[in-house]
Amino acid sequence: MTTGRLRLVFLILPAGIVFAAFFLLPLAQLFIIGAGGKDGLAAYAAIVTDRNYRASLFATLLLSAGVTVATLAISAIAGVFLSRNRFPFRKALVSMLTLPLAFPGVVIGFMVIMLAGRQGLVGDFTQWLTGEKLVFAYSMAGLFMGYVYFSIPRTILTLMAAAEKLDPRLEEAAAALGAPRWRVALDVTLPLAIPGLFSAFMIGFAMCISNFVVPLILGRGVVLFTTNLMYVRLTEVANYPSGAAIGLIMLALAIAVLYAMTVIVRRLLPAEQRS
Repeated sequence: MTTGRLRLVFLILPAGIVFAAFFLLPLAQLFIIGAGGKDGLAAYAAIVTDRNYRASLFATLLLSAGVTVATLAISAIAGVFLSRNRFPFRKALVSMLTLPLAFPGVVIGFMVIMLAGRQGLVGDFTQWLTGEKLVFAYSMAGLFMGYVYFSIPRTILTLMAAAEKLDPRLEEAAAALGAPRWRVALDVTLPLAIPGLFSAFMIGFAMCISNFVVPLILGRGVVLFTTNLMYVRLTEVANYPSGAAIGLIMLALAIAVLYAMTVIVRRLLPAEQRS
């Protein structure tokens, strides 16, 4: 072995030890626990075959996908505008949009409750206006609101960085050739921004399906996500094989989605930009 390769091995070795100790070994232990129950390896199929597990998985994926799409739409418009315009209080506005990064999930959950809960501002206003109180904090609508508020700061920074890399001369050339603004945005800006959009999608989707605190506070037994289902299995009923199996299935699903999105982004990039 050459000196260069030996040096490379020694440089990689600490990271490899940490990766094995804190990722591979725990995953192996989880797999053994998941297969060690009375159902054996069938516990891994229960999330698809069992009706309650399947409903929880469907609710998790549906809301995560919907929130991510809505977040991308909001963040893309705001990100492009903020990256291309300079105006008074711009930095203050960016700070306000990214402020929820400092909030833990429990704060966001209670903010939604204070807005759309039984004693929330929306309920008080609708009761004054119509005589009936509108409460939607403990529902899919409340979860949607909490997730969007939780996700926007995590995607808008990615999209702002992507928008700053777009070459405005291409848009100016298309406009000079007579293309209307909507056509410039559709045919020039959007294709150039696709890698940034997919990157933001991966970040938002991964954060949504792995979120625990927000659905725990706002679900209240009405909506049970897979993260909360795993928590119930591990703590309240002490069904460790089921909880371990759910965790591994969700990890595999998240990795598969992120890998698929990475492959799509690589295929959409020009050949000279692929690495």
